[in-house]
Amino acid sequence: MRRILSVAFVASAMFAGALIAAELKSGLQIGDRPPAYNVKDITGPSEGTSLCYRCKFGDRPVVNIFAREMTPEVVAFVKQINGVVGENSDKKMAAFVTLLTNDPDKDEAKLKEIAKKEGGLTNVPLTVFDGIAGPEDYKIAEKADLTVTMWVDSKVKVSHAFAKGEFKASKAKAVIADTKKILD
Repeated sequence: MRRILSVAFVASAMFAGALIAAELKSGLQIGDRPPAYNVKDITGPSEGTSLCYRCKFGDRPVVNIFAREMTPEVVAFVKQINGVVGENSDKKMAAFVTLLTNDPDKDEAKLKEIAKKEGGLTNVPLTVFDGIAGPEDYKIAEKADLTVTMWVDSKVKVSHAFAKGEFKASKAKAVIADTKKILD
């Protein structure tokens, strides 16, 4: 009987551990206020300069995408967000990508190449942040390859985090659907 209980306990502990592992938290959480941070704009209207898009966009509805890698899935997602921003220009919706990197010069060229190849990313500036950990106040989890934070009126309404290899088209669809939370 003890052995059966031990096996049951171990199995339930593993299941609970799997649930906890599945709930990766990264970045600001719902209700948080997004602090300022500077990026280098690579493809946006302030190309080549450092600025704070968080400051520039103020209380507008904003999608902030933190990526450690611009995978094909992330690039496809950015293109979709670009479309949503364009469709909601009357609501002054905005978005920007922050590539977290320890080699901004090397990654700057990659972002320019992506923008050129994809074309039409006119509504979502691609930027770099010097440091793979990201802005300290944003608490980007080490295991998060992609963190998406959405806010309006300087209050976070949506927070998604994905470990390396976890972000797929089906998950992108759910994140896109959450933009309505900052537009209504």
